[in-house]
Amino acid sequence: MTKTPNKQQLDLLEDPVSSTLKNMTIPMIYGMVLLMTFNLVDTFFVSLLGTQPLAAISFTFPVTFTVISLMIGLGIGTSAVIAKALGKGDKGSAKDSASAALYLAGIVVAILAFIGYLFVDETFLLLGASQELLPLIHQYIDIWFIGSVCLIGPMIGNAVLRACGDTKTPSIIMGSAGLVNAILDPIFIFGLGPVPAMGIQGAAIATLISWLFGTFFVLYILLIKRQLIHARLISLKEFIISSREILHIGLPAAGANMLTPASAAILTAICATFGESAVAAFGVGSRIESIACLVVLAMSMTLPPFISQNFGAGFMRRVEESYKTSVKFVMFWQVFIYVVLIVLAPFIANVFSTEDAVAEIIILFIWILPLGYGLQGVVILTNSSFNALHKPMVALVLSIIRLFVCYVPLAYLGSVFYGLHGFFIGGLLGNLIMASISYRFFTKQFSADISETAEITS
Repeated sequence: MTKTPNKQQLDLLEDPVSSTLKNMTIPMIYGMVLLMTFNLVDTFFVSLLGTQPLAAISFTFPVTFTVISLMIGLGIGTSAVIAKALGKGDKGSAKDSASAALYLAGIVVAILAFIGYLFVDETFLLLGASQELLPLIHQYIDIWFIGSVCLIGPMIGNAVLRACGDTKTPSIIMGSAGLVNAILDPIFIFGLGPVPAMGIQGAAIATLISWLFGTFFVLYILLIKRQLIHARLISLKEFIISSREILHIGLPAAGANMLTPASAAILTAICATFGESAVAAFGVGSRIESIACLVVLAMSMTLPPFISQNFGAGFMRRVEESYKTSVKFVMFWQVFIYVVLIVLAPFIANVFSTEDAVAEIIILFIWILPLGYGLQGVVILTNSSFNALHKPMVALVLSIIRLFVCYVPLAYLGSVFYGLHGFFIGGLLGNLIMASISYRFFTKQFSADISETAEITS
């Protein structure tokens, strides 16, 4: 196979497995470090406004993550379809799918955001928010919903690039958009010169502008520089054919991803029974989790294109090697991250809280839940691998078992009998049980698939 002349891309079908995954993941980590750090900066500036604004932002997290999870799911479907087509050498179908994915994502997110905008009060009261927090929540979420369509550029566009073996450009796009957000946050939140102080509404506006920047950036790369999407409007027939393939994987994947914020909403409601300090601390903890698990998240974006291309080419042993190598690395890495978090726990708590009650809960969170992040990584990579193998329903079932049979029920039972300590320990036990189930199921399923393929070809 001829090597691609594009220096940004790797040959996912021929290059060594371990080094290829490393070379794909490192740029993604770089971009995600910047993006997640800037998001933490966002939380930090909001925390300076007080516990109520921080609690209001924390209440929005399950809702905003629902939309983002939908986009991630569509991105998974997009990446899997395009990567498999490229593995087969069908560049035309890959281009059709990339174009259709952008249209499809725009339509779906616009509908979801419109529904969310209409039912803001009902949604957040159901989550446990108090009436006095609703005005603050509106200041943030109303603008967030209006601008959420702009997510299609960074989310779907980057999925197209990753499917082609390019993870450097998506990292640059993510990092640049995050930098824009971090620069604008203090200006819009606290005011500067002619710009008035807008509080948490300013945080939402800064986020919207960063998304717009990312969208224009990625569209320039896809359309002008790489020509990975059509400059023309594709026909309805092309749109339907490509969308059907994307949705076959994307809808179950989106459903699985949307289960996470659904469970987060339940967990937030449980936290609300312990007061606003617990909700504020849990919101900070959720953002700390995003940073602590960024290597896992990066690998969950780089492993699927590798698997899908090799799946399309029929190189199943490379698929198996990539999965097991990734799982082993994630387990060791997250132990290291846990130790780092324990050392930094008092500092983190002081940075993100001005109240002792919130700081104490943040420290409690860090001591318990991050111990299971490696186990959580096994679950995430297993689901990503099944999606890449075009078995999204398996990934969906595993996600349902993890969240609503293991994680949420055990966290709830722990909270009933042992308060916040039991709440966090229950979540840890849920990850332990589900990681064992996920790994064993994948290895057995994969062995069965290889045996079936061998029988067919013999």
